[in-house]
Amino acid sequence: MKIVRVTYTTKAEYADQNQKNIQKVMSDLQAINNPGINYHCCLSPDGKTFTHLAFMKSEDEQKVLNDLASFQDFQTQLRASGLESPPKQELLSLVGNSTEIFKG
Repeated sequence: MKIVRVTYTTKAEYADQNQKNIQKVMSDLQAINNPGINYHCCLSPDGKTFTHLAFMKSEDEQKVLNDLASFQDFQTQLRASGLESPPKQELLSLVGNSTEIFKG
């Protein structure tokens, strides 16, 4: 299993567009319904700091996510937006969970 957390801060004027781009990624992930990808994104109270948390069953699922056109478009637009705080990526290890992450 691979767990990745990424946190960054957009400029205030880009935050709405970033949310729309994230929603497109989430919609596409729901459509492909890959049981090995569990992806979440949260917005901080400041309205411009985003935290992404991705649980991927294997490297194959990470490739599915990375190859998704909407995910690539999201990343391209994000890089071009001029961030206030660049993405900080952390690889995490699971200690415990309250529900089964991957079904099936």
